[in-house]
Amino acid sequence: MSRLKEQWGKISNIGLIIALLDFILLALAVYAGYAIRLGFIILVFVNDWLYMMLAMPAVCVLFFYLFGEYKTIWQHAGTEDYIRFIWLYITSILVFLLINGIFKIAVFPRTSFAISFLMGLFLCGGLRFSWLMTKSIHSHDKKSRLKTLIIGAGEAGSFLARDLMRNGSELYPVAFVDDDVQKIGKHVSGLKVLGSTSSLKEIVERENIEVVLIAISAFKGKKIREIYNAIAPLNIQVRILPSLRELADGQLSISRIRKVKLEDLLGRDPVKINLEASSNYIKGKKILITGAGGSIGSEIVNQVIHNEPSEIFVLGHGEQSIYLLLEKLNHLNTKIPVQPVIADVADEIAIENLFAKYRPQVIFHAAAHKHVPLMEFSPREAMRVNDLGTRTITRCAGKYKAERMVMISTDKAVNPSSIMGTTKRLAEKILEHEQKNYPETKFMAVRFGNVLGSRGSVIPKFEKQIEAGEPITVTHPEMKRYFMLIPEAVSLVIQAGALGKGGELFVLDMGEPVVIKEMAELLIRLSGYEPYKDINIVYTGIRQGEKLYEELFYDEKSVHRTPNPKIFVSNIKSDDEIFNIDEKLEYALKNPDEALRILKELVPEYQPL
Repeated sequence: MSRLKEQWGKISNIGLIIALLDFILLALAVYAGYAIRLGFIILVFVNDWLYMMLAMPAVCVLFFYLFGEYKTIWQHAGTEDYIRFIWLYITSILVFLLINGIFKIAVFPRTSFAISFLMGLFLCGGLRFSWLMTKSIHSHDKKSRLKTLIIGAGEAGSFLARDLMRNGSELYPVAFVDDDVQKIGKHVSGLKVLGSTSSLKEIVERENIEVVLIAISAFKGKKIREIYNAIAPLNIQVRILPSLRELADGQLSISRIRKVKLEDLLGRDPVKINLEASSNYIKGKKILITGAGGSIGSEIVNQVIHNEPSEIFVLGHGEQSIYLLLEKLNHLNTKIPVQPVIADVADEIAIENLFAKYRPQVIFHAAAHKHVPLMEFSPREAMRVNDLGTRTITRCAGKYKAERMVMISTDKAVNPSSIMGTTKRLAEKILEHEQKNYPETKFMAVRFGNVLGSRGSVIPKFEKQIEAGEPITVTHPEMKRYFMLIPEAVSLVIQAGALGKGGELFVLDMGEPVVIKEMAELLIRLSGYEPYKDINIVYTGIRQGEKLYEELFYDEKSVHRTPNPKIFVSNIKSDDEIFNIDEKLEYALKNPDEALRILKELVPEYQPL
C-alpha cells in the first residue's frame, strides 16, 4: 500500500489529467459499444452496461498507472512511446477480459466489445496525439525562429526535422535537399525535398533560408567544402551533424548540432584500421610512448589504451604536459597502469635505465623538435633531440629486444630544405641503420604532413589573429601544405606498427595539398567575417627553411600500396659510404659551430633555400 502511495505521489499534474480523461473516454467507448449494438437508450443489459462503464476504464487506468504510462511526456513522444501505449492498452483489455471471464460478473456482447475496444484505442490514442499537436502548433511560431534547410533526407535528417519541430528550437525546418533523385519532390517528416545539392544556392535564395543544416555524417571534407563555398557568399549560417566518430555513443538530438569547423572542411575519409591486427601486437604488451605530452603522442596514448596493453609508459621532457595528460586519463577510469617518465630522449643514461628496468615491448617514438623556423637557429639542438634522441631510443629498443618500434617522421624529410626536415631525414636513416644491427626488432617510420589542432599548427595562430581583429599573416599566396586530422594521423601510426616487418617507411595517401591562403579565407568566413573586407590577409614572405609545397616520396617508382589502400610503403634507403653516423654526430654535438656542416654531410640531399 505504501508503495502505491509513493508511486502515486510521483505522477505529474498532466499525468493526473490524462488519467482522468482516459477514464472518461473509455467509459464513453463502452457506452458507444452498447449503444451502437442496442440503441442509444439502453433498456437491456443495464446492470452489465453500468458495470462495464466503470470496471473496464478502472482496470485500464490502473494498468497504465502501474506501468508508468502517465509519466510519459507526450509533447516529446516518439514512435516507441505510441507503440508502448498500444501494447499496454491491449494487455490491459486482455487482463480485464480474463478477470471478467473468471468471475463472470457481467455480459459483454462480442459486437459491443469490438466497438468499445476500437473506440477506446482511437479516443485514448487521439488524446495523446493531441498533446503532441498542441506542442507542435505552439512551436510553429516562426517569428523568432530561423528558417532552416536540412541537407540529407535520410534517417538522421528526418529524425532531426521531427525533433526540431517538436522542441521549439531556434531552428525551424522548412524543407530538405538530397542528392537521391528518388526523394526529390517527395515529402519526408512533413517537409518537401526541394532538390539536390547542385541547386542549393538557388533554393536558399528562393526560400529565404537562414540556416543550412548538414545532416549526412558520411559527407567528408571535399563535399562539405563544396556546399560551404556555394552558400558562403549568401552570409547564412551553416551547421552540421557530428561525424560517426563523435556520435559513437549512439545519441542523436538537436543538442548535437554544431557549427561547421575547419576540420569538417579539410577532413577526409578516415584511415581504416585493422583493429584485430593492431590489438594483436599491443594487447597485453608494455608500451612506451615518447613525446607523450604532445598533440600526436597524447592521441597515441588515447588510441593505444583501448587495445588493452598491460602497461603504458608515457615519456616527456616537460612535466606540465605529462601532468595534463595524466589528468585527462584519470577521467577515462581506465584500469591500464600508466607510468609517467620525465626524461630527455637524448639522455642516454635515463633512457638506458628506463629500458633496463621496465623492458618495453612496443615503442612509439613521437618526441622531436618540429618547429621549422626555430630550428633554423638551433641546428645542434635539432640534431641532439631528433637524431641523438632517435639513436638512443632505437639502440635501447634493439639492445633490450623490444618487438617493434614506430617512429613519427614528416613530409619535410623529403628533399629537405630546412634543418628540422633534414634532422628527421637523418632520423629515418638512423632507423634503417639500426635495423641492420638489431634485426630481431622491427623498426619502421611513418611520414605524414601537418596535423590540424596540434600546438605547432598554423590554425591556432590564425584564430588568435582573427579574435584580435588583426590581419591574418600568410607567408606566400601559393604556399601549400598537406593536412590531416590528429586521430587520422595516429591511426596510420598504429596501422604501421601492425603492417611493418622491419625497415619500412609508411606514408599516408594525404589527398590534395591545401592552399594556406584558401584555408585562411575559410577560417575567416567560419568566424563570421568576410575575407579582405572585415579581416585582411597579409603576405609576409617565405621564412628560412620553408618550401612552397612539400613532397611525399623521393622516388615514386619504389613506392607500393599496402593492404590498406590509403597507406603506401617504401624502404628507408641510405648511402652506407657516407653513413659514418656515430663519429660525425658526436662531433657535431661537441662542436655546435660545426653542426650544420656535419648535417649537410650526413644528408647530402639537404638543399637550403
